[in-house]
Amino acid sequence: MSRKEHWENIYSNKQMNEVSWFQQEPTTSLALIQKNTQSKDDAIIDIGGGDGFLVDNLLELGYTNITVLDISANAINKAKERLGINADKVKWIISDITEFIPTKKYDIWHDRAVFHFLTQEQDIEYYKILVDDNISDNGCFILATFADDGPEKCSGLEVCKYSEKDMENSFSIAFKVKESFKYKHLTPFGTIQNFIFSVFRK
Repeated sequence: MSRKEHWENIYSNKQMNEVSWFQQEPTTSLALIQKNTQSKDDAIIDIGGGDGFLVDNLLELGYTNITVLDISANAINKAKERLGINADKVKWIISDITEFIPTKKYDIWHDRAVFHFLTQEQDIEYYKILVDDNISDNGCFILATFADDGPEKCSGLEVCKYSEKDMENSFSIAFKVKESFKYKHLTPFGTIQNFIFSVFRK
């Protein structure tokens, strides 16, 4: 099964509250975005946003320039259906991140869902090039990955785990670390997943 087929299957067979990453209100991501935006018109992209609720909350806060990228058409269609007419206020992109060719630069690049699923070196390197080339000058890169004491797998897939130092080393050429911290995510199943949140400034 290809990566795309895997995620299309997940989103066609599970409800949002049946996946481990579900958050009705992603408070940590929202706080970091609000802290690092200059204007409600800043260009924000949510990588692997799926049918998550970050976009709903950003719209409620008045942000006007939001893009959501996900590999799964099923996920994006679910989000559009939930948002109704508000879906027209968002740019939606269906793409594998390793095939994504942006047409603009972003002031905020947010990823709580994708980077730790990249386990092949060429995919990791392509991701690094993407953020280097497509975040605006003085833009912000908000990345959450599974911590070094996080899960070995997620949704049946192997993942890469990172320490705070690993994150700094991975992106230090183009970015400066503004802050980095561990975060304990409570899944809908009552289990804890340990994450590292890192905030980089270009």
